[in-house]
Amino acid sequence: MTELAGVTELLLSRIRDVPDYPVPGVMFKDITPLLADPAAFSALTDTLAELSVRHGATKIVGLEARGFILGAPVALRAGLGFIPVRKAGKLPGATLKQSYDLEYGSAEIEVHAEDLAAGDRVMVIDDVLATGGTAEAALRLIRRAGAEAAGVAVLMELAALGGRQRLRAPLDGAALEALIVV
Repeated sequence: MTELAGVTELLLSRIRDVPDYPVPGVMFKDITPLLADPAAFSALTDTLAELSVRHGATKIVGLEARGFILGAPVALRAGLGFIPVRKAGKLPGATLKQSYDLEYGSAEIEVHAEDLAAGDRVMVIDDVLATGGTAEAALRLIRRAGAEAAGVAVLMELAALGGRQRLRAPLDGAALEALIVV
């Protein structure tokens, strides 16, 4: 068994399935047991930090909200800066905003304008890649700030929702890493 396979097995063993949440017919993947287990959380952090370094990242972007929980320790472990990408209206000062479509409308995310610059290579970290809308918007924000995308790294990809396909063009050859694909 490879080292990554061992990490994947550990992570999977700490993700709890919650049927019919938040609505009937949905199988919610609860990562809170993983976060509560220091060995599993550390293995996840180490793996995402190693991927970020391997892909040449100089900064980590964490997507609100669970991307903050994962991205901040990844940045620290990799020796990189951490930048939160927030829902619109949550950051003080000058921001760059990016809107994106949801199944039921639209949303907007933002980042402090001065936190990213030309020469930065940014790895986007989140817990789940579903439809890819938020990650796509984050990639657009990164490029608008003059920075380059090192890639997107997630704990889990929900393959049936098509996020990988949606991100193909916005990634423009940058990495897309999912530790678990369901």
